[in-house]
Amino acid sequence: MEQKLIPHLFRTEFRKITAVLTRFLGIEHLELAEDLVSETFVLALETWPHHGLPDNPSAWLYTVAKNKAKNQLKRQQLFQSKIIPDLMNESDLSHDSELDLSPENITDSQLQMLFAICHRAIPVEAQIGLALRTLCGFGIDEIATAFLSSKETINKRLFRAREKLRQEKVAIEIPGATAIQERLASVLTTLYLLFSEGYYSESQDSVLRKDFCLEAMRLTYSLIEYAPTNQPQVNALMALMCFQASRFEARTNEKGEMLLYHEQDESQWDEALIARGAYFLKKAAQGNTLSKYHLEAQIAYWHTIKEDSPEKWQQILQLYNHLLVLEYSPIIALNRTYALAKVKGNAVAILEAEKLKLENNHFYFTLLGELYLPIDALKAKAQFEKALAIAKTQTDKQSIQKKIDQL
Repeated sequence: MEQKLIPHLFRTEFRKITAVLTRFLGIEHLELAEDLVSETFVLALETWPHHGLPDNPSAWLYTVAKNKAKNQLKRQQLFQSKIIPDLMNESDLSHDSELDLSPENITDSQLQMLFAICHRAIPVEAQIGLALRTLCGFGIDEIATAFLSSKETINKRLFRAREKLRQEKVAIEIPGATAIQERLASVLTTLYLLFSEGYYSESQDSVLRKDFCLEAMRLTYSLIEYAPTNQPQVNALMALMCFQASRFEARTNEKGEMLLYHEQDESQWDEALIARGAYFLKKAAQGNTLSKYHLEAQIAYWHTIKEDSPEKWQQILQLYNHLLVLEYSPIIALNRTYALAKVKGNAVAILEAEKLKLENNHFYFTLLGELYLPIDALKAKAQFEKALAIAKTQTDKQSIQKKIDQL
């Protein structure tokens, strides 16, 4: 049980405790906060298998992390002029208000940390990487995968980012109106990547990690609840997440294998989440802002319409065309190919897809295999075999092998 529970708790609690400890210690000791939380989980790995699970594992982690933070301050005499005098008073030391791990404070700390990390003093990619590491509990491997980079590069980037935040003495707080506008784009990108990693994971043998998606949705909703960040693009991102999350149950079969859109059982789509998505999409339409989240949310909305009509795919294709003009991405271009096949036929779509030459992406070959199926079974099989050779997760490999076996 410990072998399964501790990784799950790492995913759900690491970022929360880190945010609170960093708020307590100061942004200049962000790395120390991460280390203390990591030590807490190591202690859990060492003690739980021998002494049994505590009655409340999360509370155990919070208590140990809190004590480690206070002991570290004593031992190394950090913040001598600011904190050490207070630590001499044992009654104050044990007072809960000094290190508040209530759900409300955790949420506030995470939002404040999110904006602190997304500071103009550090490059955008470093902002996102640091937020993914600190607030979302991503491992270095996962961040490297997200950025198509090496572990060494990511470690150096995170080190420089922490140093810059320390030098700038960035406050852990929600910034003023002007700074919010400057940092919100990076905040939304981070939440978008967090949801995307959960919606399809390349670094784990599970194509769907709902805890990541739900955490991204929770943090995005927190932005909506805070008036200065309740902006059209935030509502658009929330709408996108709701529409995508509505198909969670239909995206995998009983074996955990991913099902393509046309293979999904529509009766498993969550109508309540679709309605919530429509609500946030309507709110996102206020004002003159048009972001990529607006366009992606509209594409996701059309995917929740069950009728496979020409109008549906025409609308989706036009939205993809607009999205590519606004912000080009080879992956967006690849996704557009499926809509193109629905509108103009598989032969046209194959020509467009092959221009992309995404030969390191197994989705590229999987899509080509699907497009070739009604045209040339041998070519379809060849594409699926290429996809199988470079697929990263076991679930993907099983899914692709199944398609090959059916030919």
